[in-house]
Amino acid sequence: MNRLDNSRRAAVVKLLVEGMSIRAVCRVTGVAKGTVLKLLADLGEACRAYHDVNVRGLKSQRIQCDEIWSFVGTKDKNVLPDEVGTGIGSIWTWTAIDADLKLIAAYHVGTRDAGCAYEFMQDLAPRLDSRVQLTTDGLKLYINAVSDAFGSGIDYAMLVKMYGETPAGAGRYSPPQCIGAELVPVMGEPAVEHISTSYVERQNLTMRMSMRRFTRLTNGFSKKVANLMHAVALHFMHYNFCRKHITLKQTPAMAAGIADHVWTIDELIALMPEPKRAAWGSKKALAV
Repeated sequence: MNRLDNSRRAAVVKLLVEGMSIRAVCRVTGVAKGTVLKLLADLGEACRAYHDVNVRGLKSQRIQCDEIWSFVGTKDKNVLPDEVGTGIGSIWTWTAIDADLKLIAAYHVGTRDAGCAYEFMQDLAPRLDSRVQLTTDGLKLYINAVSDAFGSGIDYAMLVKMYGETPAGAGRYSPPQCIGAELVPVMGEPAVEHISTSYVERQNLTMRMSMRRFTRLTNGFSKKVANLMHAVALHFMHYNFCRKHITLKQTPAMAAGIADHVWTIDELIALMPEPKRAAWGSKKALAV
């Protein structure tokens, strides 16, 4: 079995977190596609596990939540009858960002339904050590999910945006123009001046720039839900712990007090158990 040395492992991960596609990584590094995907799967799972255990006890004051769309395999209009319920089609990544520390406190990959809204909020609530002001978009699924997860211990508001007509012709891929927004207090006493989703919406752009799978109008989309989940876990681990935020001059994890230095790619790779790190070889390529 061929094994990657540390420098080639790091090279692959650096390219992945900078938004390069799997096939482009293979061409640049000379590493087999199956090996790159195995590395992504093992490292993504390690990142998910580390985030789950360590991103807790947060002293956040303001949290913003949103969902970002992508798809697996094909868009909804092309899903075959026997593919319904298999993970093929639209998939949503739910994110919660600390508006002050820029830390991704929680994330969830799934569908855009009440069940995923509930799971997302149940994951977020125990990570916070204090009462926070939460802002979401106007998706009504959040209301019961937030109530079940936080009870009365939260100040919650919605920012409901109103849009004009969807562009036609060549501009049909552009979002409709926002023609207004309504601030809707839902629970507690949210401060009006802090009802905003600007930071989490900016994070959506960071995700699309840093993960090839999220690029619009591309053939680099995910072919398996599991690979998308691994890519998301790797991205958020790198974003929180390895990447200095321009405004903060440190990583979000350092700002939140859950890290004391900027992590290197080697430290990121070291999250995997040693048997995992030693087991990559050039096997038959898997679906991207």
